[in-house]
Amino acid sequence: MPTTRRDLLKLAAVVPTLAAMPAALQAATPKIYSNRGVAVDGSDVVAYFTEGAPVEGSPEFSHDWNGVTWHFASAANRDTFAADPAKYAPQYGGYCAWAVSEGYTASTTPEAWKIVDGKLYLNYSRRIQRRWEKDIPARIAAADANWPGVLS
Repeated sequence: MPTTRRDLLKLAAVVPTLAAMPAALQAATPKIYSNRGVAVDGSDVVAYFTEGAPVEGSPEFSHDWNGVTWHFASAANRDTFAADPAKYAPQYGGYCAWAVSEGYTASTTPEAWKIVDGKLYLNYSRRIQRRWEKDIPARIAAADANWPGVLS
């Protein structure tokens, strides 16, 4: 309990900051998950479709879209993405599909991925991906219902 006027002034300065913190944290959740401004940890999202595997992209072949930078393994893949980003970008802004289905966001790893009905889904880890795969249609339906509300 504050005992002096100085303690009360310190507390008064902190209380508005604490009250605003949840809103500030929610507003800080970007629409696209990125690591240091690079989407999908620098993996080439077109390669998931064309090579069936995560392939490391290069800053040499980058494209800015939706507020982040996307890396690609080749100029051809970059140009393919630039022509139709929504076709290749992961669902839920690249956040973990399992987490979004549960009502929150989480980071992802390029190795935990799956293409379902022509759409790329990422997960936090391979372990979480296995949980998501137990009922993909229900997980997608739940995540679709939660997205993009989980960002705010």
